[in-house]
Amino acid sequence: MYETSSNHLEESLSKAYELFNSQKWYEAHDVLEDIWNGLDGDERQIIQGILQVSVSQFHLSKGNVNGAMILLGEGLGRIKTRQRINLGIDLASLCKNLEILLNKMHLDLPLSHSDIPYIQKL
Repeated sequence: MYETSSNHLEESLSKAYELFNSQKWYEAHDVLEDIWNGLDGDERQIIQGILQVSVSQFHLSKGNVNGAMILLGEGLGRIKTRQRINLGIDLASLCKNLEILLNKMHLDLPLSHSDIPYIQKL
């Protein structure tokens, strides 16, 4: 199990966030999954949510809109109820971005570059 203050966890999270923000969805998924396997509790749920968002964006990039919406909604749900947990990122901002994206997808509105999920460090 990771300890949330460990340097290894911080380095792994930083790498995952960088891959996520570079829209390297599949690679981010792999790093997030390694992190997820070593956590428990709320931290595990948040990482699983971010992992699901990453996979949703991979599906979206391949044209699987329905799969993307399902995973995006599941990921958002896991993150939204745990915004008070500190993993070094702005979870409130991420949730707001994800809610806007999910709403646009449900309404079949055109997506723009600004709709791409992005993780902001605290």
